[in-house]
Amino acid sequence: MENPSEVFLFVPNLIGYFRIVAAIISFYFMPTSPCITFVWYMLSAGADAVDGYAARYLNQCSRVGALLDMLTDRCATVCLIMVLGQFYPRWMVLLQLIVFLDITSHWIHMYSAMLKGTTSHKIIDLSEHPLLRIYYTSRMVLFWMCAGNEVFYVMLYMLHFGQGYLLGVPWFLLLAIVTAPVAAVKAFISVIQLVAALRNVAAFDVEERAQAKAKAPPSADIPAGTTAVHEHAN
Repeated sequence: MENPSEVFLFVPNLIGYFRIVAAIISFYFMPTSPCITFVWYMLSAGADAVDGYAARYLNQCSRVGALLDMLTDRCATVCLIMVLGQFYPRWMVLLQLIVFLDITSHWIHMYSAMLKGTTSHKIIDLSEHPLLRIYYTSRMVLFWMCAGNEVFYVMLYMLHFGQGYLLGVPWFLLLAIVTAPVAAVKAFISVIQLVAALRNVAAFDVEERAQAKAKAPPSADIPAGTTAVHEHAN
């Protein structure tokens, strides 16, 4: 029988710790050093594609790993967007709404998944919205959507320091334009995910209430008129 402490030493979880360290290093350099930030942030984001494969290959899937995966993704993106809010104050409200939507949709989705006894926030009810079904069942779609979304925000960050001209091409601007639709679609998916998760939680409430009613003892109410008849007899 495995010791609980051994779970923390699973290979995918070790990769998760590296992701956290790499992300924190990138946060430190974000205000002034775009090149160093780019390297460490993308290392953290890129490792996200590795830990899942390692977990499946080594049969080391765990709830700890699922939590690390989701929280690292969410926190890293939020910290990057916080810096973008400083760089682009005119877009602060929009960036705040993006963060609000991202956190709430994933948190409620994770909560609904835990209620259903699943081990990952990526396991959903496949009877939900077809776009959400494709997003979570196709690893290729999930990878490119997440990668495109991260690249979009990273390019917005890099654009604050310059357009990244190379061979006469403004690569930062070009990549931001190309990945902008991906970020928009991912935000739309977050809305669908939020609604689907709320429906799952509501369905759990209904089921729980039905079970409680089924277990409740029969009503002990006295039939109407019994008291009056008893008093009249006296």
